[in-house]
Amino acid sequence: MRRLRAAHGYTFVELLVVTTIVLILASAVQPLARVTIQRQKEVELRRVLREMRDAIDKFKDAADQGMIPTTELKANSEGYPPDLEVLVEGVSVANDASGRKLKFLRRIPIDPMTGEAEWGLRSYQDKPDTTSWGGQNVFDVRSLSEGTGLDGTKYKDW
Repeated sequence: MRRLRAAHGYTFVELLVVTTIVLILASAVQPLARVTIQRQKEVELRRVLREMRDAIDKFKDAADQGMIPTTELKANSEGYPPDLEVLVEGVSVANDASGRKLKFLRRIPIDPMTGEAEWGLRSYQDKPDTTSWGGQNVFDVRSLSEGTGLDGTKYKDW
């Protein structure tokens, strides 16, 4: 009889020990998961910044080659786009009667750190360390996040 009664389940002490072990393991994994998520966001931020900077460079190259009419560019733009929306909407090709447009981005990407499609902009005429956009053109983009990366640098400095 005793053997049957003992084989029906676990004791309270056994359950307490197993639960404690599981909690210790879970608490050890949680910081690692946070770091992994932050690292993935940082990789995405680098990719998105590279994509937008490449689009700005392609716009500048097209302007330098005369493919973009001067009517599409602001005065003192130095051949850079007037804003990010122009990269999405596209510009008419110079001397092309078909109305073909050059587009450089499908959409303005979302900043993975802020969750918004808002970016800090810098024009060609702005000082390198400025935090406000002069509005003449878009020479560079940066994150508006005040956070710090795993390498110790601020996201807005990337």
